[in-house]
Amino acid sequence: MSTLDRMDAGLRALHLLEGQRMAQRLFSRVIATQVIRPGRSEEEVDNRIALIAREVFGARAGRAGRRFVRSWPNTVVGGTCPERVIGAQDLVVLDFESLLAPYETGFARTVALGDGPVRRRLVHDLAVVAAGAREAFRADDSLTGRELYAEVRALAARVGRSLGARHCGRLTGTAPAPRARATRPEVFIGPDNDRPLRRTLEEGGRAHWILQVHLVDEHHGRAAVHTELLDLA
Repeated sequence: MSTLDRMDAGLRALHLLEGQRMAQRLFSRVIATQVIRPGRSEEEVDNRIALIAREVFGARAGRAGRRFVRSWPNTVVGGTCPERVIGAQDLVVLDFESLLAPYETGFARTVALGDGPVRRRLVHDLAVVAAGAREAFRADDSLTGRELYAEVRALAARVGRSLGARHCGRLTGTAPAPRARATRPEVFIGPDNDRPLRRTLEEGGRAHWILQVHLVDEHHGRAAVHTELLDLA
């Protein structure tokens, strides 16, 4: 039984929000201290961020079960990818989900190094699509997973991008293995989920969602990711 399963609805929401607050604080600290620098390897930045997390949050920081720093072209690679040194004009994705494991939530941001307009435009487009997704969710209390996914695809197409995943979000505390996705579409914000996102779960309690927008720049072989709580923030 997960931590969230043992909590009542109010504590569960506060628990998720605390994880999000921690991630935002960690991201701000990483940016302020210029941890992401050209010439540093992804592993070195990984280790530095993990150290900052332990300094700031102590035992509340989870253990990193996988790397959470990826730079171009590793931003478009899933699973294991080769270690590389960050370049002066790179796009860098920071995904803190493994650090937030005790809070069963997710947080990811994308940083553009240097002054390259192509990379900065992708990060800008990512923010536009994420904001549009949140607006669509807030505007319709009966919105289904399928409808929000279609809206995110349309928003991405409007800025000339495509989505890099078959879904754009998931229930908190629910991340089935790939084999289970076909049989459990209701846990994803995807094309096969025709259930309302605002609903009561079978085990009781309100469904809470994480928005995961993964935009791909197919012409330049890079991607940008934005992850955060959808319904509580």
